[in-house]
Amino acid sequence: MLVEKEWSIAVPEVFQFQENLHYLANANHECMYQVVKNEIIKAIKIDDVVFLMVLREATSGGLLVKVVKSSCAFSEAYRDKITTFVSEWFDVNTNLAGFYKIALKDPYLKRLVQTHYGLRLIGIPNFFEAISWAIIGQQINLSFAYKLKRRIVERYGTSVQWNESLFWLFPTPEVIANISVSELTSLQLSKRKSEYIIDMARAIVCNEISKEKLLATTSLEEAEKMLTAYRGIGSWTAHYVLMRCLRVPNAFPIADVGLQNAIKQVVGLKQKPTKEYVREIGTNWANWQAYATFYLWRSLYP
Repeated sequence: MLVEKEWSIAVPEVFQFQENLHYLANANHECMYQVVKNEIIKAIKIDDVVFLMVLREATSGGLLVKVVKSSCAFSEAYRDKITTFVSEWFDVNTNLAGFYKIALKDPYLKRLVQTHYGLRLIGIPNFFEAISWAIIGQQINLSFAYKLKRRIVERYGTSVQWNESLFWLFPTPEVIANISVSELTSLQLSKRKSEYIIDMARAIVCNEISKEKLLATTSLEEAEKMLTAYRGIGSWTAHYVLMRCLRVPNAFPIADVGLQNAIKQVVGLKQKPTKEYVREIGTNWANWQAYATFYLWRSLYP
């Protein structure tokens, strides 16, 4: 049976495609997708099959998905799995009514949710990519972090060519588990970070840790403990991964420099707030700290 390679995904009322597009477009050094005019182009792998998809706003207001290239015959099962991936990427299944109710009464968030109404917490569904990106970004500026990520992806990832452009897939843990630390340090990644990423790749390959195991935990504290058992994974890294990949609503990377700078800017502080200050104001965002953090990060973009 012929299966259409173009279909729409329903989105909730609190969703604005342009707000999400603008967020993605601001990451202008990102190598895992491309934003071209009003479209997002991304390669994904599902069950070892590679798909290149184009996302744009549907006339109905939803997300229009079009598969423009695939490494095998397309099927309804693949369409369903791509829908699941896109829905998770844009977090369309989360009801934001509770967050907006809190945010519209909050002095730190009120202006942000009015300005960026409909912005979703754009995620990183791939667990190894999420944790690698968190490790890469530890204690360096974002621009350099993106450069390091691109070097790793272009050296060890795979790509799809379409319309004279390459669209990259993040390296698999199987590939990274079998390289040496010196191979990563040659890309200007520090020795420690190289060790941490390779260690995590090996742990994932051995099924010591996985996205599924973390999702099966019963609390934020349990998931954080599971992650921080590994070298190089501190509280900030764990909360970042829980926020961006596992969608834990009360994940809260209080030590994040970007979050601290955003709060400083919004409040008009002379100095960056302390972790204690951030933790205290976060009590007003109970069970929505991840979304509050994301909107505050958004305030730092043009």
